[in-house]
Amino acid sequence: MDRGMVKNFLDALQVTWGEVRKHDYDIVILPWGSIEPHNYHLPYLTDCYLSYGIALDSANAAFEKAGVNSMVLPPIYLGSQNPGQWNLPFCIHTRTETQKAVLSDIVDSLYLQNFHKLVIVNGHGGNSFKALIRDMARTYPDFCIVLVDWYDIVPKDDFFEESLDEHAGEQETSVMLHYFPHLVKMEDAGSGRTTPVKIASVNKKIGWMPRNWSEVTEDTGIGNPKKSTAEKGEKYTEAVVSLIADLLIELKDFKVK
Repeated sequence: MDRGMVKNFLDALQVTWGEVRKHDYDIVILPWGSIEPHNYHLPYLTDCYLSYGIALDSANAAFEKAGVNSMVLPPIYLGSQNPGQWNLPFCIHTRTETQKAVLSDIVDSLYLQNFHKLVIVNGHGGNSFKALIRDMARTYPDFCIVLVDWYDIVPKDDFFEESLDEHAGEQETSVMLHYFPHLVKMEDAGSGRTTPVKIASVNKKIGWMPRNWSEVTEDTGIGNPKKSTAEKGEKYTEAVVSLIADLLIELKDFKVK
């Protein structure tokens, strides 16, 4: 699918059984995001848009490089949220048990269809899949699941100027400008200014606790989006997609035991 055709999630639903039955598929790719505010200028479904766009480009790149045939599924919207986000209108928090049930059903369906390789392209920092994947490995020992947090596999410092950039900042906004510029309202963007939590050791990452989002940010963003450009997003995305494509190529020949 041409990048110019990637306008919304309906693209992932337009494939027909008549088309699917003509091909053999090496790998299944599952984008996973969330439903949450992204400052004032990005859509609630930003994490889904970006994980889907990157998954699609990665699948295309792996096919062009090495003939790896992947099926990119529609993105899952069910993300885990912090305190201080739960009360924001239409921000949906999904419990770990729910995410596990959804993943279990997807894996079970694919397994029965004789697909044994799944790559989750995660676009939401609040999602934590490692324990779920370990449980899946216990139930389906000959089914391989690989997790990719796309936003964390290429150092941001080489592409972006802002050092503090976690949510709806320069990174996400630039990639959205690259893929979906018509969905970005830069004129509405807040500063993404952040207030540290009150426990210094947590700020230093000595310990971890969920931050109360309403106390650390005024506009729901963490990181200034003002320096974002489509050009930065394109260069960064190319680096990310290249690495994921290489993973797909290696995974094609990986023997699941």
